[in-house]
Amino acid sequence: MNESARKPRVAGFALFTLFLAAVLVALGVWQLQRRVAKHQLIAALTERLAAAPVALPPPSQWSTLTPERDEFRRVTFTATYESRLDAMVYSSGSAIRSDISGPGTWAFLPARLPGGDMVAVNAGFVPNTQQDRAPQDRAVAGLITNKPAMLTGYVRFPETASVLMPDAERDKRLWFTRDHLAMSRALGWGTVAPFYIDLERPVPENGIPRPGPLDVHLKDDHLQYAITWFALAGAVLIAFGVWARGRRRA
Repeated sequence: MNESARKPRVAGFALFTLFLAAVLVALGVWQLQRRVAKHQLIAALTERLAAAPVALPPPSQWSTLTPERDEFRRVTFTATYESRLDAMVYSSGSAIRSDISGPGTWAFLPARLPGGDMVAVNAGFVPNTQQDRAPQDRAVAGLITNKPAMLTGYVRFPETASVLMPDAERDKRLWFTRDHLAMSRALGWGTVAPFYIDLERPVPENGIPRPGPLDVHLKDDHLQYAITWFALAGAVLIAFGVWARGRRRA
């Protein structure tokens, strides 16, 4: 009786073990696939960041731009900063600017193209540890000259706020994600391009806001993760083998 009851129990545990091992192997394969995709992305971003800037695509093409194909492309264009409410985006540092190491805010403001269309521009970093309006206001005031300027920067797309991200503080015009579309709606910028521009140059005489070149370094831990998942699958199978062998001896 005990022997007959033991066999279904072992068979059921064997099926569960095989299922769990298959899931762990699938996760390992998924990490290897992500590693291939990450290497392709790194190669594409490296190429885009090193390329000479091209003319900003005309508004008729804006709807065709995608993060996969156009993120971090260098562009150049003429625009005039609008005398409208700016927004600041808090940052504790930057993973894509090697010259930014401490907390502060990014200065976002709208700029009008010669044809009348609007583009949001991240004009650069403002040292602003307390997230105060005063340092940002002083920095942005120098940009509002009502004269067109030649701008060079990188095409970026808005971020999606995570559930852990604080909500925007509208009274301070302070955001915690680079969502220029939400800024435009809240601050009355009007219709803006579906992307924004991370400014590379020109740099103001006093250096604030501080634009600059981007240097993207993406984490590539996928091989390590894949090995971990494969090792766990092997450990599950070995543990089952030891357990089953002990059951047969009992």
